[in-house]
Amino acid sequence: MRYRTFGTSGLRVSELFLGAMTFGEQGGVGAPAQECRRILDAYANAGGNVIDTAINYRDGASEEILGELLAGRRDRFVLATKYTVSRDRDDPNAAGNHRKNLRLSLDTSLRRLRTDYLDIYWVHMWDHATPVEETMRALDDEVRAGRILYVGISDTPAWLIAQANTLAQWHAWTPFAGLQAPYSLLQRDIERELLPMAETLGMTVAAWSPLAGGILSGKFTRRRDPEPGTRINPASISEHQRNVATTLQSVADDAGATPSQVAIAWARGRSPAIHPIIGARRLDQLLDNLGATDVKLSDDAAARLDAAAGIDLGFPATFIRETSPWVFGAASLPAN
Repeated sequence: MRYRTFGTSGLRVSELFLGAMTFGEQGGVGAPAQECRRILDAYANAGGNVIDTAINYRDGASEEILGELLAGRRDRFVLATKYTVSRDRDDPNAAGNHRKNLRLSLDTSLRRLRTDYLDIYWVHMWDHATPVEETMRALDDEVRAGRILYVGISDTPAWLIAQANTLAQWHAWTPFAGLQAPYSLLQRDIERELLPMAETLGMTVAAWSPLAGGILSGKFTRRRDPEPGTRINPASISEHQRNVATTLQSVADDAGATPSQVAIAWARGRSPAIHPIIGARRLDQLLDNLGATDVKLSDDAAARLDAAAGIDLGFPATFIRETSPWVFGAASLPAN
């Protein structure tokens, strides 16, 4: 496992993050506590050091299980959780990014995780009702109090994140060092605005769902039927999704790897900022995903995947690219 720094900080984070959304059996198919222990131990033995969860995962069971599993070794991990999602749907102040919910959510997560600080605290989603100034100042207060070391943000427009970090710079508050967003061969939206923004601001990108909910895991290109418990109905998969999965299977066969490993390696290789989040319900799934660190895609293989997946960057990116030779003439330079 290789390491990079988290955003512009000095915190060392492994190239693959471990997602703990599957930790616990509440609310659907998940992993029992003993299997969670095996998954966490295998990840740690491979050199992984970032564990990502949220206050609402498995109705809180994910944080509680992690609190138990990390006893005696918590400081060896970069522990991250999130807030925003409602803690009590009958209480209008039990959700959102305002100061009150931040404080009470953080109290809850620290108690469940059996720790007095978090390495990374993520804002889980944009809350349009809360001023961004309030959120940034409240997060900075918790950093200054020592209960949070670094902050990040998930599922939020690029313009708002840029505004938030500009405000942080002006006021000497703690800026967002990381971004969480979905990224896979089947969901490349972040290439339009979010990824260029993150690269420009020096932010780490924690890419969730690199297997597109399992469509890119190979389960739908094998000759046998998908295993029981698969969340996706095969009949709901589009022709485009099947074509990408089939190309992925072909590239994986040529590379002597599994589709999961190639899909994760593709995402990881798109930018030095990207750290795929891997998650699993079983140890064998986690071990397969970890094998992505040994996969090196050739230029031809990457080009085949890019061509199959495709993306229209839309306006203004496509317009700028197509008109630049005419606009700039001899001064035109190739895009970075």
